[in-house]
Amino acid sequence: MFPPRQGSHRVVEESRPVSENEDHPEQGERAEKYVYDFTEGNKDMKGLLGGKGANLAEMTNLGLPVPPGFTITTRACNVYLDSGTEPAALRDEVSAHLDALERRMGKRLGQSDDPLLVSVRSGAKFSMPGMMDTVLNVGLSDHSVAGLAEQSGDERFAWDSYRRLIQMFGATVLGVDGHLFEEALDEVKHAEQAATDVDLDAGDLEKLVERFKRIVSDETGRDFPQDPREQLDLAIRSVFDSWNTDRAKLYRRQERIPGDLGTAVTVCSMVFGNLGPDSGTGVAFTRDPASGHQGVYGDYLQNAQGEDVVAGIRNTVPLAELEAVDKTSYDRLMAIMETLETHYRDLCDIEFTIERGQLWMLQTRVGKRTAGAAFRIATQLVDQGLIDESEALQRVNGAQLAQLMFPRFAEDSKGELLGRGIAASPGAAVGKAVFDSYTAIKWSRSGEKVILIRRETNPDDLEGMIAAEGILTSRGGKTSHAAVVARGMGKTCVCGAEELEVDTKRRRMTAGSLVIEEGDVVSIDGSTGKVYRGEVPVVPSPVVEYFEGRMHAGAEEAGELVEAVHRMMAYADRRRRLRVRANADNAEDALRARRFGAQGIGLCRTEHMFLGERRTMVEKLILADTDEERDQALGALLPLQKKDFVELFEAMDGLPVTVRLLDPPLHEFLPDITELSVRVALAEARQDHNENDLRLLQAVHKLHEQNPMLGLRGVRLGLVIPGLFAMQVRAIAEAAAARTLAKGDPRAEIMIPLVGTVQELEIVRDEALLVIAEVERATGVGLPLALGTMIELPRAALTAGQIAEAAEFFSFGTNDLTQTVWGFSRDDVEASFFTAYLEKGIFGVSPFETIDRDGVGALVRSACEAGRATRPGLKLGVCGEHGGDPESVHFFHEVGLDYVSCSPFRIPVARLEAGRAAASSAGSDSR
Repeated sequence: MFPPRQGSHRVVEESRPVSENEDHPEQGERAEKYVYDFTEGNKDMKGLLGGKGANLAEMTNLGLPVPPGFTITTRACNVYLDSGTEPAALRDEVSAHLDALERRMGKRLGQSDDPLLVSVRSGAKFSMPGMMDTVLNVGLSDHSVAGLAEQSGDERFAWDSYRRLIQMFGATVLGVDGHLFEEALDEVKHAEQAATDVDLDAGDLEKLVERFKRIVSDETGRDFPQDPREQLDLAIRSVFDSWNTDRAKLYRRQERIPGDLGTAVTVCSMVFGNLGPDSGTGVAFTRDPASGHQGVYGDYLQNAQGEDVVAGIRNTVPLAELEAVDKTSYDRLMAIMETLETHYRDLCDIEFTIERGQLWMLQTRVGKRTAGAAFRIATQLVDQGLIDESEALQRVNGAQLAQLMFPRFAEDSKGELLGRGIAASPGAAVGKAVFDSYTAIKWSRSGEKVILIRRETNPDDLEGMIAAEGILTSRGGKTSHAAVVARGMGKTCVCGAEELEVDTKRRRMTAGSLVIEEGDVVSIDGSTGKVYRGEVPVVPSPVVEYFEGRMHAGAEEAGELVEAVHRMMAYADRRRRLRVRANADNAEDALRARRFGAQGIGLCRTEHMFLGERRTMVEKLILADTDEERDQALGALLPLQKKDFVELFEAMDGLPVTVRLLDPPLHEFLPDITELSVRVALAEARQDHNENDLRLLQAVHKLHEQNPMLGLRGVRLGLVIPGLFAMQVRAIAEAAAARTLAKGDPRAEIMIPLVGTVQELEIVRDEALLVIAEVERATGVGLPLALGTMIELPRAALTAGQIAEAAEFFSFGTNDLTQTVWGFSRDDVEASFFTAYLEKGIFGVSPFETIDRDGVGALVRSACEAGRATRPGLKLGVCGEHGGDPESVHFFHEVGLDYVSCSPFRIPVARLEAGRAAASSAGSDSR
């Protein structure tokens, strides 16, 4: 179809394999088929036809009014991206489907007297709003524009359609800077004193077409293509190319969409919303995507084409006003919306056009929604009998729950109100005002919190939107680019704040007599649409109040959201197999974790107990030259450790508590080597010698390591420093005995860290058993203390079968396991080259954020299998940060772990994801 591209290659941002079997029902019989008519597909073919193509086919099958068209598959796109040229059969297939479309419509593409015009749109398996290319009115030319004017009876409409084609085609297909077209349009509007482009007449638009064609010629060195088929071919190729634009790749990384899916291309016969006041275009939602409430939600724009609505260039009217404008179309739309929601059993996002009173459906998809709306809608659909509890769990996720746990503005906030817009995506966001994406990124990287303020956003603003705390626009509605993308990312967003005048060139915003300069602090409330000057105080989320036990789900003040969260957590807790524990080092954190639903402590880091005033005691231990000095230091630490454990066991009474023996390098408890060296040097200059400082400096030099992560730490400390681990085991045992005598129910588990060989574990285990036996004899209390190890080295994972002979449980330390598998020092690499790795697609997501299934995950899986082959009852858990990551929780469910452990705040997220994992695997098994 087109000449091959030079140096073509496809970037794969995430190598995780994606199964498409359910989306390719014909793949085995008709692998060569690259084009499908809308009548040939269905909604289950999203992997092959993209979401747009699959859903257009589904609506066609339902008998809804869909303009005829066809879809080019994602397989064709991937051939093009891999090889630089389209499949050999594609041109003939497109020609055959185009011929059929022309016969059905009774006119040919771009014919001079009555042209068939088509739209060319992208459509990936997963929705990527505004990230890829669309071209409307393909087929118009100098020859056919007059025919369009004659057939439509509207010369202005014809020239308006032509200028839109040149503008969109020039920017998306030919690579012309879109601002050049915008500036030319603004100049014409200014010259004709037109408030909007609708106020320009046919003569104005004809002149604008000539200006646009000159811009194309000047910028590209070629004339705007007049051959309709060339326009179509180039537009298709542009859509394929748009899969790998920077903004599309960035969006996929943000949303964790695999980079090897490719995009389909839908070619659809045009219907026109810009034919006068009886025409228009709009976007509708079957429920409010911001709150989840049922009702009439959406935007409508008379005498406009679809891109005008989502671009936010012209302010829309609420969809409900369509009833007064065109009641017949409104009633028909309401009926179709009900049909689609019942059919898809979910909130649907719909794009439609009315052409001279005829309603046409241009797109539907399961709509993006805010976190609060997701929880409300899931429970509403259960109550309506459309879905069951298991399906409801698949409609929400842990990331959404985490969003609901962030603070919000107090309802009685006394901030200085600047104005009010449309509440597009809820939340409370405070930051310094910035007026372009570059500044938002730059300031954010410097640690500043920023609010990105624009007249309207476009796909090029994506990086700035990601960097910002929230987004504020003076134009656009709930279906504008800013609103849709912000909701998808969980960002606070206020749109269409018309009373605020945004001047991006002067980098300021005015509200009446008030001026907000770049750098001034503003606060935006995505739940009410209010915009404030300065910083507005925030209050805890009601969802957190619920988890803390300060608000009951049935209470009047709790509201629908808390009730919905309560129900979804109950669904998850009933379904999940994985137990959820907390990483907690003190009684306060343990009690909070318990309120949040923790079923024990999976990691108590005892090194955190040696900080503060106790650091000097550790210094004495390190400086001890004799056994007597060492025993004195350990003896001083013992009662303090025992007290810590008594408080912890009391807080978690009846639940397991896994205590990790001391792990970090000892030099972390000593003063900074540079600071101490200066202190000693100054003392020597004053001849004021401090013997303790000299000894400390000698110890610091002795213990200093080039790479402490791989040095003297973990089990190695217990083997090198006599009595250290024995003291800790004694403290644990005596605390457990004390709690038992106090009628408590302590369930302690002792975890030996950084084991690489079973011999290390056996030595420490044998010493621990002797200490426990001594405490049992001294107290008369039986102590069923479990002894296990932390698997955080590749060798431990590879020899797990041997290590299980001496361990009653494994807890995977996936933070260090990730470092040692990858050869990364986390603190160093995240600040140096991780950004480049993410940008180049080497990582889809940081392996410290979500577990690397192919590498680290493979070791975890094999260690589980080998450990349980040796010891069938081996308890398995994870205590790395991955324990609170939604995607990782699903992996840990798959490999058969007994529990995950995470920070207290992440416990509800882990509980929800554990339930979702169980429901998902049960659904897969049933299929």
